[in-house]
Amino acid sequence: MTSIIDKKTSDGFTSAMEEIHNAHLTTYGEITDMTTELGQSHKQFVKSTLDVCLKKCKDDEMLFETIQMFKRDLVQKKVSLKGKQHAVSEMISENQQKEMQKDDTIQKIEKLKEEQAKRKELMQSQNKANKNRLKNLQKSRVVFQDHLGMEMRTILGKTQLAKGEKLQFVFRNINRSDQDSAYVVTMGIKEDVSYQIVSSDPVLECLPVLESRLQETNNLAAFLANVRNKFISQARC
Repeated sequence: MTSIIDKKTSDGFTSAMEEIHNAHLTTYGEITDMTTELGQSHKQFVKSTLDVCLKKCKDDEMLFETIQMFKRDLVQKKVSLKGKQHAVSEMISENQQKEMQKDDTIQKIEKLKEEQAKRKELMQSQNKANKNRLKNLQKSRVVFQDHLGMEMRTILGKTQLAKGEKLQFVFRNINRSDQDSAYVVTMGIKEDVSYQIVSSDPVLECLPVLESRLQETNNLAAFLANVRNKFISQARC
């Protein structure tokens, strides 16, 4: 079959891929800024906790001095002994509550550290996956556009089901009687960076099966080859 390459379409594809790449870089920058803000917030929280701990130490010193004063006055104030014992008991209870609050604060700090580490790991994983998918798309584009008469377009989904940017693969050289007839499959990438098949034109009944296989193998080139074969089989029935 003769490979059909439209320079304008190729340039458009290159521009679209650059826009997608720039969008990814922008998203990564936003994630980095968010991580920096979280780090600053964490530092402020630790400083605040340290101030509370220092204040507590001073309060403990004052409490100790008060208890010593009670002991010195014990002989002279036997009549008010019960009242002073009650006051000391309340102060000790308050000190224990502060200790419990300190332990709770420490646990919260550790939890925040763990959550921040998980978020960082997730962002790194998603960024790596996005790079791999972009590389995979570029390889698929070369194989199919140059050898099998396929072009790839970036479109903006308008329906609730197909919201956001989508990739549209247009196959030609399918129907022997009409080589220029377009056979289209539209897909996107979900938040978990897995592929999502939106539609095909004409409709392929086996599309859910092909999508499931794509999710398992992550092999976009094989998926597109299978789709092309199904279109050919359907056109020549």
